[in-house]
Amino acid sequence: MKAAPLERLRAHAVAHSLFPPTSLAHAIERMAFVQADPIRCPARAQDLILRHRVRGYRAGDLERRYPSLDLEEDYLYAYGFLPRRIWTLLHPRRTSPFSALERRVLDIVRRIGSAHPRDLEAHLGHRRVTNAWGGQSKATTRALDDLQYRGLLRVARREGGIRVYEAASPLADAASPETRLRRLVMVVADLLAPVPERSLFATIARFRRLGPPRAAVADLLRDGELRRETIDGDAYVWPARAAGSEGDLRVVRFLAPFDPLVWDRRRFEHLWEWPYRFEAYVPPAKRVRGYYAMPLLWGTRVIGWANAQMVAGSLDVDVGFVGRRPAGAEFRAALQEEIARLEEFLRPSPSR
Repeated sequence: MKAAPLERLRAHAVAHSLFPPTSLAHAIERMAFVQADPIRCPARAQDLILRHRVRGYRAGDLERRYPSLDLEEDYLYAYGFLPRRIWTLLHPRRTSPFSALERRVLDIVRRIGSAHPRDLEAHLGHRRVTNAWGGQSKATTRALDDLQYRGLLRVARREGGIRVYEAASPLADAASPETRLRRLVMVVADLLAPVPERSLFATIARFRRLGPPRAAVADLLRDGELRRETIDGDAYVWPARAAGSEGDLRVVRFLAPFDPLVWDRRRFEHLWEWPYRFEAYVPPAKRVRGYYAMPLLWGTRVIGWANAQMVAGSLDVDVGFVGRRPAGAEFRAALQEEIARLEEFLRPSPSR
């Protein structure tokens, strides 16, 4: 019996995004972007995303291994980790002229080789500026961020989660803006596939300095690199290549709030027929599902959420459901297996 269009779309999304676990390097190469977030509940978003896609992954592995991998930290549609081949598509960025502070910071980093923000404070002091959220940030940290955005500095490593910077290697001859735009559109369309066309347009609008994004999508559809299908009145697009293998669908997974399967809230609500909201910044009294509620995927359906935290050295997991909790031993066993996987992921390796 042929699957209904919406069920087929769900299966496509899950199979495409949750490919069989592989090595860390191969997983990031396959994804092309892993969003980062500093909240640790019970681990950072980048680690929670990678644990489903990397064999034997432990919390913090990306930070520990980052210096040995061909990776960069930068902004794609959000801040995160990406292969250098994708990073080169983002640069050069056209930005405003350098400030006097930025020139001084760049000169200092080039001179000393690598710099923790506190190293620069020793040279430049502790002046603060208003950040994008209305709070106060150290001016040197702001300058480091701006220089990284320009592609002149890169993150060499992290120390306790804090970025340590070094001068970026000069770019080789950049591809044409048209080529860069097409490749970036394909990166986003692949990562979020199948993605609502409206969401894709909103996400790639930030690349308009390279050319008209809508025209790039139209060209990719005409050339057969992207496919489009309308389901329930919404147009979805995805790369024309195969979606990947389904694997074992009778599995429970707790997904990070920034996992590619969760990221687009419009798609989430259409596919799984309930609204998910990230509530970490919602006042406690107004939270519906919890500070860091992780969507609970059972097979190809997101049926609820899980809140997980370490309490006195033990993992405490509380789950909730949109409808009825699935009955039967199969779901109970799958849920316990996911909790055990999360505990193992959070446990330090004996060699570390």
